Amino acid sequence: MKAHARLTACFDGSRTVLRELRSMAPLTLFPRRRSGPSAVVHLVNSATSPLGGDDLLLSIHVGPGATLRLSGVAATLALPGLHGEGSLSTVDVVVEEGGSLEYLPEPTVITARARHTAVFRAALAPGAYLHTREVLVLGRAGESPGVLSSTQHVTRGPVPVLRQTVSVGSALDGSLAVLAGRRVLATDLVVGGPELPAASGEWWSRSPLAAGGTLATSLAPDAVTAMKGLAEAGA
Repeated sequence: MKAHARLTACFDGSRTVLRELRSMAPLTLFPRRRSGPSAVVHLVNSATSPLGGDDLLLSIHVGPGATLRLSGVAATLALPGLHGEGSLSTVDVVVEEGGSLEYLPEPTVITARARHTAVFRAALAPGAYLHTREVLVLGRAGESPGVLSSTQHVTRGPVPVLRQTVSVGSALDGSLAVLAGRRVLATDLVVGGPELPAASGEWWSRSPLAAGGTLATSLAPDAVTAMKGLAEAGA
């Protein structure tokens, strides 16, 4: 299955309006009724996905001065294809000057035998704001995970802010240099917010980025504990 969903938010002088809201199953976008100047949209998987062989693309454009919050409503299950095919999900983001985006999907669960690649690309204007979070869960309860590669490329103007790729679902997950045997890896990225100093706890860390922004990381046996770790990191 191939699908391309599009979302464009613009500021009309008093509030953020959704100029384009185009869903394509399984990527379904539901605007939420609001009373403030920001726009709120929920992202729903309206079909079983990503399934091996799927190629999913979500394009998000936030115009100058617009404020958008896009959040998930349920966990995503990455499932294997019938013949071992891999799946791909890509999120392409553009946030213009003075624009603000919160992209907060629910956790992604890498089920047994799945081979999934996730790509997040964001091009931010120097005065833009971005807050995004990723929670990766290695398998359902009592299940060995498949394999996932997650890449984040974020630029601010012409300057790279974050370029990293994380691969999970191999024998190396038990290594102290990778996941230390933990089942959940959560990251939280803020660009354009207050600058926070480096800090760490037992299973979390917070790192300031050279080009501006803060990256928090949490390892845990479950998603709830991982989110608590991000909260301790100030995310």
